[in-house]
Amino acid sequence: MSSAVRALRGATTIDIDTAEHMEERIVALLSEMFERNDIDHSDLISVVFTATSDINSAFPAAAARKFGLGDVPLLCAQELDIVDGTPQCLRVLIHLTTERGRDELHHIYLEGARGLRDDLPE
Repeated sequence: MSSAVRALRGATTIDIDTAEHMEERIVALLSEMFERNDIDHSDLISVVFTATSDINSAFPAAAARKFGLGDVPLLCAQELDIVDGTPQCLRVLIHLTTERGRDELHHIYLEGARGLRDDLPE
């Protein structure tokens, strides 16, 4: 199969709104996404992060830079403030090139975000 541009989703939550805790959770999320999908740094195109409005201690992209993604285009945005939405939630959308088909990608949801997309394959 030839290489294609794909998008990979993931999310996690934090327990306390500190830069250190956010970094820990973002690094854990990215690590799991990279491992489960056999992602190489050179496969990356860009990464978009969102955070719910109850998170204001740090930019998720700062944690991604510490993870080693400083040369990858990173963007942070605020998630929609939806009634009964998952609180203290960090979401990520990774654009990458891969030979895997869309149905072969493993979207990763950790901590309090585990139930957000139970319709996706593990």
